[in-house]
Amino acid sequence: MELRQIRYFVRVVELGSMSRAALELDMVQSALSQQISRLEGELATRLLQRTSKGVVPTEAGLAFFREAQLTLRHAEQAARAAQQARLSGTVSVGLAPTTASVLGVPLMRAMRTRYPDVRLHMVESLSGHIMAMLNARQLDLAVLFDTHTARRWSVMPLLEEKLFFIRSRQGLPAKAPAKMRMAQLKGEPLILPTGTHGLRSTLDAVFARARYQPNVVAEIDSLPMLMDAVDAGLGHTLQPWAAVGRFADAQQRFHLAEVTDPQARRVNALCSLSDDELSPAALATRVVLADCARELVRSGRWVGAALVDG
Repeated sequence: MELRQIRYFVRVVELGSMSRAALELDMVQSALSQQISRLEGELATRLLQRTSKGVVPTEAGLAFFREAQLTLRHAEQAARAAQQARLSGTVSVGLAPTTASVLGVPLMRAMRTRYPDVRLHMVESLSGHIMAMLNARQLDLAVLFDTHTARRWSVMPLLEEKLFFIRSRQGLPAKAPAKMRMAQLKGEPLILPTGTHGLRSTLDAVFARARYQPNVVAEIDSLPMLMDAVDAGLGHTLQPWAAVGRFADAQQRFHLAEVTDPQARRVNALCSLSDDELSPAALATRVVLADCARELVRSGRWVGAALVDG
């Protein structure tokens, strides 16, 4: 016996007509009659009696009708209880500063809308620190760039970011190029993060392929401080577009030239503890985070990023 058969039967009795019930249920009458016949067959008794004016329940049908109404009410209550039950708990998410500048607020907004009883613990730090926290199980989820040392993580590639040569617009020629190759940056004073930052390992590999030693004038492991130094004209940097994501007037402050070397890309991967270690709230947050990242890329709000196959 199926719940839908009970629902069909109740509506037929309430309307007193097989044809009217079929119309309301958006079914052909023959299909509805077949479902009622199957129900009668399972119960081994006649439930409906046809008359010149429609159908009426038999004595057995009337008894079944009363219980069927109660069953449907209980089913509706169960459905409401399931819909109203909300995930709760705390989920810790680690993001590098550049990622946080684009993804942080959209993720918090989406979680507030979809799972208002889940409390997010957001950690913004260098990717090396985020990686160590995930390995120590101090985080549930993180977006990372170097996953070669993953232990028991679940890893889902999310997107790939282009890298840009970023300079202050102060004293910049009016016709600065929009694209450059890494070899053209020889001698340029660069301000970069240190080797503990996931971006630095990517850049070092690109420098090696371009066969030149970068002119690093400063190493800064703070994105706001690094970008302030670039803004002040103390040097230039190589970063994804997200590095200027927190500047409302980024176009007036900085000039970005895309680095066209094929290796000048950074892959963002959604990493988490294994599924059996994640709470239901953390599993749900992982889905929301991936959805947010994809929507930001598709809508063009994550400039220089492209989705990758997971």
